[in-house]
Amino acid sequence: MLKNKKFAFFDMDGTLIDSVGIWNQIDQKLIEKLANKTIDETTVQNDRDTQLKKFNAQPNPYLCYCQYIKDKYSAQISAEEIIKLRYEIAQDFLQNIIDYKPQADLVIKKLKAKNFTLAITTTTKRTNMDIYRTLNKNINAKAPLDEYFDLIYTREDVSKIKPDPEVYQKAMQKFNAKPEECIIFEDSLIGIEAAKKAGIETIAIYDKYSDADTEAIKAQADFYLHNYTELLSSIDEL
Repeated sequence: MLKNKKFAFFDMDGTLIDSVGIWNQIDQKLIEKLANKTIDETTVQNDRDTQLKKFNAQPNPYLCYCQYIKDKYSAQISAEEIIKLRYEIAQDFLQNIIDYKPQADLVIKKLKAKNFTLAITTTTKRTNMDIYRTLNKNINAKAPLDEYFDLIYTREDVSKIKPDPEVYQKAMQKFNAKPEECIIFEDSLIGIEAAKKAGIETIAIYDKYSDADTEAIKAQADFYLHNYTELLSSIDEL
C-alpha cells in the first residue's frame, strides 16, 4: 500500500489522535452549561458532524455550529460567546488529555526514516493545532509535530473544508506532488470522500466514532486498517 509513495498526508482528529470522543465530551459540557441539559454523546456527535458538513463552505463553520447550538438550546448568549466558551472548556483536554492513537507516533517516525514527506491536512482550527504543537504534553513527549511534519494545513488554510478536496489539492501543489505519489490517512467518511475527489489513494484508520459509516468507509477506501500496528511491517519492508 506504500510502495512508490513519497508523500503521506494525515488527518488529525480521529486519525492521528484520539480526540473525537474528547470533543463529544467538550460539547456535552458546553450544552450543560448553556441549557442545564445532559445530552447523550451520539446526539452531540451527529449534530456536530451534520452542521459542519452543512456549513463547510462558510468562512467559519464552527461559528455556524455554535449558532445552531444557540438556536437549538435557546442559549442566552451569542454564537461568538458560545464559541469562546467552547474553547475555554477545551483547554485542559487539548493540553493534557488528547494523545496519539496507539502506535501512530511509531508509524510517523518510521515513515520519516524512510524519507517520506509528511503533512497534516486537517479541518482542525489553527489555534487547536498550535496547542498540539507547543503545549500538548503527550504529543510532544512522543513525536513533536514540528519535528516530523513538513507541512501543517488547518481549517484557516482553505476556503472549503472536507468533503471538499481543497486541502489535499493545496498540499500536492505545495510539494509539486502527483496524486499517485501520495497516500492519505483518514478515519471519517467525509475525509475519505475528500481524498477520493483529489484522486489520491486512501488508508482508512478505524475510529469507533465512525462506526455508523464503517461499511461506506470500507467501500470507498483503498485500504482499511483496524490500528496502526497493522502498518508497521509494511513500512519496514519498503
